[in-house]
Amino acid sequence: MLYLSNIRDWLKTFGMAENYYIGKLDNKKDKSIGVYQLGARPPTIAIGKLSSYEVRKISLLVHWNKNQDQTEKAAYELYKKLRAVSSFTLDGTQVQFINLIHAEPINIGTDDNGVYEWVIEFDIYYERKD
Repeated sequence: MLYLSNIRDWLKTFGMAENYYIGKLDNKKDKSIGVYQLGARPPTIAIGKLSSYEVRKISLLVHWNKNQDQTEKAAYELYKKLRAVSSFTLDGTQVQFINLIHAEPINIGTDDNGVYEWVIEFDIYYERKD
């Protein structure tokens, strides 16, 4: 099983943000990336044999600063890094690939303090260990 904390720690290796969170963004610090579960999905069931993989749906919140241009560039840089990822091991679990759900990051405007935010959504396919 891949946990949100595994994905948060993996994202730290990209060296992009100053802060990384799962769950609530504490104090909404600038230059932060938040990792969230994108939503429940039905279990993967293979007919005739056991499924060899699991899928975790992830949503990343790029909470950057009050400059639209800098925030957009940070979101696109992270998106580009995710798009370039190939098979790798994460906390002892083999990740097969990442499927980016949208063709680009999604601008969701600003928070209550005027900090720009963008969202990146993806599915992460990983080896099942039962």
